[in-house]
Amino acid sequence: MSTVLTTTSTAPAVTRTEGTTTVDRISKVVRLHLTSTWGLLVLPWIILGSAFAITLAIWAILTASLSSEDGLAASDGTQFNGGVLSILIYMLVAGVMAISASFPFQLGFGVTRRDFWIGTSVLFLALSAGNAVVLTLLAAIETWTNGWGFGAHMFTAVWFDAGSWLGTWFVFFAVQAYFMFTGALFGTFYMRWRMNGLVVLWIAIGVLTVGAVALLTWTQSWPALGTWFVGLGPVGVAAWSLVPSAVFAVLAWLALRRATPKN
Repeated sequence: MSTVLTTTSTAPAVTRTEGTTTVDRISKVVRLHLTSTWGLLVLPWIILGSAFAITLAIWAILTASLSSEDGLAASDGTQFNGGVLSILIYMLVAGVMAISASFPFQLGFGVTRRDFWIGTSVLFLALSAGNAVVLTLLAAIETWTNGWGFGAHMFTAVWFDAGSWLGTWFVFFAVQAYFMFTGALFGTFYMRWRMNGLVVLWIAIGVLTVGAVALLTWTQSWPALGTWFVGLGPVGVAAWSLVPSAVFAVLAWLALRRATPKN
């Protein structure tokens, strides 16, 4: 009787692991993440839509109250619009939540740390690519409608206007990936070392930032750095952002591989 009970209790575990490929396990991680449809697929666009609606209202007020010359000057100023940052900042928060909320949940379903991180990275890249398609379409509509009828810029702000639709898509893709992997880095440090890890991470970021500022100041390299950034253009800056994104992904994995899944 004892032998029968033992055999019966271990059978499901064998069935769960046999016949599964890496693609199956990664797909499972992505599907489990996407059970949070509201947080990953709906809420970002509500936030961006709210920012866009407020921006449209401001443009309408300016158009109705300014003279033609002042209106043109205001239109030029919208090239530096930062409204798209609303969705980028949310994607950073989504990166944090993908780790802090989903990691303990998914390990409870038998997902390994390795599969979790690969699947999460695939999700980040897929979301960045998909969102970039929508943002690029909005940029195209903004161009075709002459700034939604106001001659203004939000999705074609100078930070994102790469001169071609493919380049604009790449810029949107790269910056979103950067924000999501940055959020994941903070999430994994918290999961691995809790608040002490976050404090150490912030101190390290502060030391590196101050050190970089001091080095640029002492070597009088600020003008050269500015010229280099301007020369790169949006696509070049976006391409360089993939370097810290990759570094953050590696650091996050190193922290996550020994993290304890606690809520």
